[in-house]
Amino acid sequence: MKIHEYQAKELFRKFDIAVPKGNVAFSPDEAMTTAETLGGYPVIVKAQIHAGGRGKGGGVKLAQSNEEVGKLADEIIGMTLVTHQTGPEGKLVKKVLVEQGLNIAKELYLSFIPDRDTAKIVIMASEAGGMDIEEVAASTPEKIIKVYIDPLQGIQAYHCREAAFGLNMTPPVMKQFSAMLNKLYKLFVTYDCSLVEINPLVITADDNVIALDAKLDVDGNSLFRHKDVVEYRDLDEEDPLEVEASNYNLNYINLGGSGNIGNMVNGAGLAMATMDIIKIAGAEPANFLDVGGGADAEMVENGFKIILSDKNVKGILINIFGGILRCDVLAEGVVQAAKKTGLSVPVVVRMEGTNVEKGRKILDESGLTLITAIDLKDAAQKIAEIAKGGN
Repeated sequence: MKIHEYQAKELFRKFDIAVPKGNVAFSPDEAMTTAETLGGYPVIVKAQIHAGGRGKGGGVKLAQSNEEVGKLADEIIGMTLVTHQTGPEGKLVKKVLVEQGLNIAKELYLSFIPDRDTAKIVIMASEAGGMDIEEVAASTPEKIIKVYIDPLQGIQAYHCREAAFGLNMTPPVMKQFSAMLNKLYKLFVTYDCSLVEINPLVITADDNVIALDAKLDVDGNSLFRHKDVVEYRDLDEEDPLEVEASNYNLNYINLGGSGNIGNMVNGAGLAMATMDIIKIAGAEPANFLDVGGGADAEMVENGFKIILSDKNVKGILINIFGGILRCDVLAEGVVQAAKKTGLSVPVVVRMEGTNVEKGRKILDESGLTLITAIDLKDAAQKIAEIAKGGN
């Protein structure tokens, strides 16, 4: 689950991690009121959306007076901000963060992420802060420092020293930085984060280390024990179909773009393989939809409705391996959904596993035009025919 920068900074403050003074504002008047409490100018007005690259897109501005704060807030709130992470459609800005300006001497990059290959938590840091870290990693990977932490042992003093020396810090700055790393690590594990990122982390002219930016993602599977983070959820920043799917405990991702084949599966690995099959067939997957192993007919029906809500979908591939989700239960859900939604696109159903013959019989006797595939090769061929017909 993603949260806004101002929300991430609220969590930073709980762990005594230094951030600039500031507050969120939903209108120009609120922005001006906040600016008056910051003790002087300049102040920064920052668009709050779930995407990076806001500065390059015109969503981060410097104001030298209270009047300019109001003017900039008025320009930013209500704008559609397009960045390299939003896609060409951009995102509507509904709020801004108003913060004190700092006298910056140096900008750094810092993040904590889990590393699946080593089963460790990694500190990633670079002196190339304030830039696109992806570009730095691609063009000058030697500028990125990686420090690996065994989660069973936790962060140690030598981890902090390794990162600090790699960033060429002076002794006074190193002491603050090491303390911050310990606090960030504690935040990372306490909130089951999949990412904590500060870009830039700044060293001010008077040698203070401050998180000028803050990005924090929490593993969605852990939200049952983080009610305070759940309250941060901003539905305006999420795809409406993905929000609806979450209400039915379905794992759905709208892939957007030119996707024209919807797919429904039970299992994330099978979903990835099915999307590959769709592409090999010459079509483009429109979505990722995993109904899960314990789905019932109602969940299958809801998944079906969500896929059909995407107007770009020209056909659907249902690829199920029946185990906990029996094939006859799937078939009943598909028939139920098709009848209720008034099926208007071709549907290819490939299923194997528990009660597969019973499931196929339910489909055959439904009276609906459902295309049954014998195996994956057959399903791919049938999807290819649908894709050609939709072009």
